[in-house]
Amino acid sequence: MKTTTEIEMKAIKSRDIALVGYDAGAEILEVVFRAGGVYRYQNVPEYVYQELISASSPGTYFQHYVKNTFSYVKVR
Repeated sequence: MKTTTEIEMKAIKSRDIALVGYDAGAEILEVVFRAGGVYRYQNVPEYVYQELISASSPGTYFQHYVKNTFSYVKVR
């Protein structure tokens, strides 16, 4: 899925994740990894994004609740 929508990104404190952003209308969670990959996860409810950015360990939250739960597209 390609989209021209620019998603506002937010830096988070995580060893593996550099930035995250969310498009509520499209339910897309965009994740920029420190290793360089950028992924857009589809059909992600807003509460998942809110919990991710407020988690004490965003990387652990991502591993448990996002990574193998939602389909994704590698942006780059």
